[in-house]
Amino acid sequence: MKRNIKSNLYVITHCESCYNKRGIFTGRIDSVLTKEGHIHARLLAKKLEKIQIDLAYTSPLKRARQTLKHILKYHPDTKVIVDKRIIERDYGDLSGKSKEKYKKENPELYPVYHRSYKTSPPGGESMIEVEKRVLSFIEAVIEKMKRENINVLIVAHSNSVRPIIRYFESLTPEQMMKMEDTRHRIFRYEIRN
Repeated sequence: MKRNIKSNLYVITHCESCYNKRGIFTGRIDSVLTKEGHIHARLLAKKLEKIQIDLAYTSPLKRARQTLKHILKYHPDTKVIVDKRIIERDYGDLSGKSKEKYKKENPELYPVYHRSYKTSPPGGESMIEVEKRVLSFIEAVIEKMKRENINVLIVAHSNSVRPIIRYFESLTPEQMMKMEDTRHRIFRYEIRN
């Protein structure tokens, strides 16, 4: 008889980056954490201090790796894997531009490029494309968790965390796209073997 073993998956969005604070479309630009971002990362780390984390996945971007670094102070033996599939959405031509300025100059395009599920910004990725790569990642992670009975932490970005939350919470694309800031929260999902 197979035992019902469960593992825990913890999912967090990196803390505030310099470009987040300035209201800039960041995307793949490698913005670092602000002072406040480091403070919030330490608070998240403290919340995760007594939780067993066997494996951590992070995006290659600095803001995610800096957030994880604070957590690893309490988990020095945790193996870390950098995975490009959970990198932030590519905002293409909008990357590096002020959201407020773009919204004023293009009031009809801003909501489409900022929160559309199907439409990609010029030269960038649609959320459907982001979701496709993130779902291939999460399915592989779940398989590994079941096979090895391990607890996993994922540190990623708002737009790569949204599809993970949608997957586990059965959200519609519209509900997923309406989710605002996912920072400073720890999403926990049980994976049963």
